[in-house]
Amino acid sequence: MTQQPVLSVRDLNVSFPSEAGVVNAVRGVNFDLYPGKTLGIVGESGSGKSVTSMAIMGLLPGYANITGSVELSGRQILGLSDEKMSDIRGKEIGMIFQDPLSALTPVFDVGTQIVEAIQCHRKVSRKQAWKEAVELLDLVGIPDPVNRAKAFPHEFSGGMRQRVVIAIAIANNPNVLIADEPTTALDVTIQAQILELIKVAQRETNAATIMITHDMGVVAGTADDVMVMYAGRPVEHTDVHTLFKTPKMPYTVGLLGSIPSIVKKEKTALTTIEGNPPIVVDLPDECPFAPRCPIAKPECRSTEPAQVEITPGHRVACVRAQEIVDRKIDGQEIFPTPALPENALAEVPREQRETVLDVKDLTKTFPLLKGALLKRRVGSVYAVNGLTFDIREGECFAIVGESGCGKTTTLLEIMDLKPEDDTKIVLNGTDASTLNRTQRRLARKDIQIVFQDPMGALDPRMTVADILREPLDSLGYEGDKTARIHEVMALVGLDPKHIDRFPGHFSGGQRQRICVARALAANPKLIVLDEPVSALDVSIQAGMLNLLDELKAKLNLSYLIVAHDLSVIRHISDRAAVMYLGRFVEQGDTDALFDNPQHPYTQALLSAIPVADPDLERTRKRIVLKDSLPSPTEKVVGCAFRGRCPLYPELDADGKKLCETVAPPHHEFDGVDHEVVCHHR
Repeated sequence: MTQQPVLSVRDLNVSFPSEAGVVNAVRGVNFDLYPGKTLGIVGESGSGKSVTSMAIMGLLPGYANITGSVELSGRQILGLSDEKMSDIRGKEIGMIFQDPLSALTPVFDVGTQIVEAIQCHRKVSRKQAWKEAVELLDLVGIPDPVNRAKAFPHEFSGGMRQRVVIAIAIANNPNVLIADEPTTALDVTIQAQILELIKVAQRETNAATIMITHDMGVVAGTADDVMVMYAGRPVEHTDVHTLFKTPKMPYTVGLLGSIPSIVKKEKTALTTIEGNPPIVVDLPDECPFAPRCPIAKPECRSTEPAQVEITPGHRVACVRAQEIVDRKIDGQEIFPTPALPENALAEVPREQRETVLDVKDLTKTFPLLKGALLKRRVGSVYAVNGLTFDIREGECFAIVGESGCGKTTTLLEIMDLKPEDDTKIVLNGTDASTLNRTQRRLARKDIQIVFQDPMGALDPRMTVADILREPLDSLGYEGDKTARIHEVMALVGLDPKHIDRFPGHFSGGQRQRICVARALAANPKLIVLDEPVSALDVSIQAGMLNLLDELKAKLNLSYLIVAHDLSVIRHISDRAAVMYLGRFVEQGDTDALFDNPQHPYTQALLSAIPVADPDLERTRKRIVLKDSLPSPTEKVVGCAFRGRCPLYPELDADGKKLCETVAPPHHEFDGVDHEVVCHHR
């Protein structure tokens, strides 16, 4: 680079006092950031990514001990007072936070909040600032910006709120833009829009950008350089193409291998990094990754390796970096792919397997009520509308779609086993509509659920033994309950000796394994999984997905899974359904659906998924949808997707009329297990 860096960070260290000792959250971070370029910072939770950005912004609490150097356009900003940093924040450094709802003030309209950001740093009239606010909303893709500027944050969708946050961040043409997990809480279609919008914002302002994320696909598509962090310090730093093609740090190799791919058909296990990241308190003088590293040598434990430049621009903190070639060492895989147990049902044709769950015309309508004292019905919310599917023994059926499409409502209706009049749910051969209250409770030993947030799903005041005994007591288990508790603990890869511990003593991945153990306790036929890995780091996620595959093969389990990550769905499911506004628009064999999607909505979903390959990711064509779903309170006539459909504007008058007046039929595609709901496919 011949140009000067706009942001230069040298030997940045951040520590916090705690009862356990000094927490060394950031240790020795160095990087330069150039105008118009993007630095991706990746790593597991607790690696110091966000603390690094907060230190640069001057947003850490007063008790944080910060040392080192942070130069912005040649001026030292580390150590400046909060008053002086307030002049820099929002003007020279813009920040896009992870949660847009908490980043915006709920009592002011969005236009006022953008005006405030402008007037804080520039002497312009309110009229001029309001005009600029409307222009910014238009720039970030908010429809009807003149009127929407007067709306409040709760009146926007999640994606629209994040657009407002981006508008505030770029309001004063900052030199540096920091995006801290800007797409974590968003649907995949909205994520694609936001990432594209950040690129537009960067082009408009020529800002140097820091992209903090745990998603390697996002890094592959947006970053110029990548810094991998572990235990508070950078362990590998190079350009994005070199990192993905020739990683030289075992931790980076493990991260890349643990990512499920949307383009791979092969049903193989994922790479797992055993153990958990260290607690950055009183770290020993050794490589912090050594306890988890399969190629660690005695030298790795003698002292912490310095970051060394092994080739121009490629710095690695590993004593064996030069020995790693093509993610191997001495011709052997650094992280061998674990073998999955053989599945006896894999060779049995689907139609010959026992049907575990049969759902016909599943419908759920919620009343829309009005009135403080005397409630009256003023409408209906059509959450789920006529779903039909079945799940066979040893099969994983996945439901995918955007937030609000009815996925979780579908799961809860099935778990409730109290179908509405026109709905039929048959669980393990028993019609749920014929069950009384007691029979319904006992029937649940055949169907159990694993929730998204393991900490919220486990009672923190109960030991693991009590948590696992509860379903056994409730569902009438007649065997040796203590033996069963030890058995399911071993099944999910946890030490049975730890059953007297509380959930707070376990890591996030271990807590989710406890949730799976609780679901397995009563020996169910079907396990319902509601976003089971979305709250886990990528390396922990890989171990969880391997566990689910292993249990399915060992126990002939069936799964009904909901996930927003289509790469996870491709990896784990046998059949899948794409859901839009309460209806399935496409379903069938997972490989057929992913390799040859027919519905325009499915094509848009698949095109929006980031792929952890810089060459492939930067040449893929995105299908961008409008960031607005029709209201589920409206009874849709015709095709519900036509307002966002990229195919609809290209149709002739007769084709458009058909979409507007007639609900699209279900039809098989190409004579295989692949059903599409579209007039024009």
